[in-house]
Amino acid sequence: MTILVYSYHTPDGFDTLAEEWNDLLHRSAADTLFLTLEFQRTWWRHLGNGDLLILAIRDDGELIGIAPLFVSTDLQGQRALALTGCVEVADYLDFIVARGQEEPFFDALLDHLTGPSAPEWDVLDLCNIHQDSPTLAVLPALAEARGWTVEAGRDDVCPVVTLPGTWEEYLQMLDGKQRHEIRRRLRRAGAHAALNWYIVGREHDLEAEMEDFLELMAASSPDKATFLTPRMRNFFRDLARVTFDARWLQLAFLKINGQKAAAYLSFVYNNRVLVYNSGLDWQTFPKFGAGIVLTAYCIRYAIDQGRDKFDFMQGDERYKYQFGGQDEEVRRLVIDRTKGMS
Repeated sequence: MTILVYSYHTPDGFDTLAEEWNDLLHRSAADTLFLTLEFQRTWWRHLGNGDLLILAIRDDGELIGIAPLFVSTDLQGQRALALTGCVEVADYLDFIVARGQEEPFFDALLDHLTGPSAPEWDVLDLCNIHQDSPTLAVLPALAEARGWTVEAGRDDVCPVVTLPGTWEEYLQMLDGKQRHEIRRRLRRAGAHAALNWYIVGREHDLEAEMEDFLELMAASSPDKATFLTPRMRNFFRDLARVTFDARWLQLAFLKINGQKAAAYLSFVYNNRVLVYNSGLDWQTFPKFGAGIVLTAYCIRYAIDQGRDKFDFMQGDERYKYQFGGQDEEVRRLVIDRTKGMS
């Protein structure tokens, strides 16, 4: 067994690994859209900062793991290694490791990061690691064996609905008051002659639809309007295009009297709907409950399509639980090598 580590310090590393990247991801325990080549490359292009460090680890030539990292100076003045995508707009992150290869991968990774060719760093700050990730089971012990300190804690919660086989079964999962409210809203929507909803397809102009989505998103709240800087808007536009081309994007709109009232930008990946962001014109339609109606339509559509999960992703907003979300956690793992070196 010969394990070698290959380092890439420019975005060309994504291109070099392109033919192997997603195949390895599908063989890993961390197979999420946010670790696909498409998302990682797009995130770095628009939101990356610091120095890129992609590490590819091979055993006798076979790719067993990828560590997509970057190094920057944190608020405490430490040199921090983080996963690309951390912390903005990537709800699930991790190392990409072939199942069963976690120990040799992390051994080789830590050896390399303490070797002469590694950049200077003080802490390995890993955000948004899913609660079931092998990384949480394997990496801390290997780090502590080197005398480093390890801190782990909850980063956020992700309310997830496990979808049953039918819409009626889904409604029976909900609190009685919420079930009544959804039925009432849908009856009202169904009786509204000038209401319709749709998912953007090949027959639509994606770029134009995304501009409408961004305007609805900005109209939702002052916080979202502030969040949508020119840089972030360009990230959303580019991400929509690459995920649309990969057939992962699900961009849904609800229209009332010909006007777009609500929108959901979601992804469908591994038969799971990932609710990424939303937009709502609550000022024009203050009492209609357009967001509730569109959420119900999207869940019913997911059930009709045979999806396994409807994942509201990070954030504990009340409506997610009203629609049946059950918490899964993402965790933060911080490994500090400076205390072990003293």
